[in-house]
Amino acid sequence: MKTMNWFLAGACTFLLFTACSNPPPAETDPAPKAKKTAIRVENTSKEDSLAAAERARLEAERLAAEKLEADRARLEEMINQLMSDDVYFEFDRFELTEKARELLAQVGDMLKAEERFIVTVEGHTDARGTEDYNMTLGGKRAMKVKEFLVAYGISSDRMETVSYGKEKPKVEGASEDAYSQNRRANFRVKIK
Repeated sequence: MKTMNWFLAGACTFLLFTACSNPPPAETDPAPKAKKTAIRVENTSKEDSLAAAERARLEAERLAAEKLEADRARLEEMINQLMSDDVYFEFDRFELTEKARELLAQVGDMLKAEERFIVTVEGHTDARGTEDYNMTLGGKRAMKVKEFLVAYGISSDRMETVSYGKEKPKVEGASEDAYSQNRRANFRVKIK
């Protein structure tokens, strides 16, 4: 019986060494490698898609920023134009001259083109006359300008008037040239 045990122990040891020393069987099915390649290609496609989406998002943001900057520059140019346009009046008058009407038609076109503009029409006078008289005359000048623009098609809700009389002269001096430049209405613009 001892011999039998030794024989069995030897056979087990032989089988154990034989099993451990044999290399694993060679793969005969190429399918697992193909799956790994397909997974790698799929991951690369996802990464390319994500990168393309990110590039598209960044390009859209860049274009939106450029459009916004162009719009801001256009608005700034329009505001500067409006604020530099003065409507001049004859001495002691508030009626609009033909030249003033032409200018106000251009102002009206700008206001129609940009409905976000809210305008304050400021009325001014030269230094001659009393303070009360000049405040009233400046108010009438501002109202004449507003009335013209309302008739031109600009909503009165987008305009307000204020009179400064002789408080804010454009040109200092007591000459007719200085006086003529101070008899005016001008614009202040806000964006709603």
